[in-house]
Amino acid sequence: MTYEELVKLAKKTYEKADASAVKDHVAIQFNVTGEAEGAFYLEVKDGKVSVEPYEYFDRDVIVTAEDTVLAQIANGKLGLEAAYLTGKIKAEGNLKKALLLKELKAAAKKAPAKKEAAAKKEAAPKKEAAPKKACAKKAPAKKAPAKKEENK
Repeated sequence: MTYEELVKLAKKTYEKADASAVKDHVAIQFNVTGEAEGAFYLEVKDGKVSVEPYEYFDRDVIVTAEDTVLAQIANGKLGLEAAYLTGKIKAEGNLKKALLLKELKAAAKKAPAKKEAAAKKEAAPKKEAAPKKACAKKAPAKKAPAKKEENK
């Protein structure tokens, strides 16, 4: 995987995420090692996510990892916490803000699923209403007893 492909994958994964709940400014720089060596950043600002192929000097977190590990995280094949706990990624800075990456990824995955479900619903042929089933035979209504005529 090349550096450009990795940045494109990160953009595709995270820029569609809903970050409207994030009130703080968050900047995470990724220092990539391996074949796709380089640096890029993810920024959350005013409820929008952007990924750019540059260093971010006023960052909250620096994440260092191999290109293959970052690709696995972006594709959802490796969890962020599992990667950190097994030493596959290193993070320096405000780790609470680094965990935001997990939340953004989850939001990004949910958004397309909703669109697909809506598209399937629109494309599905409408079913006609099933005819109403005949009700079971009702017992004939009981007649009220006839009133006896009173003799005067």
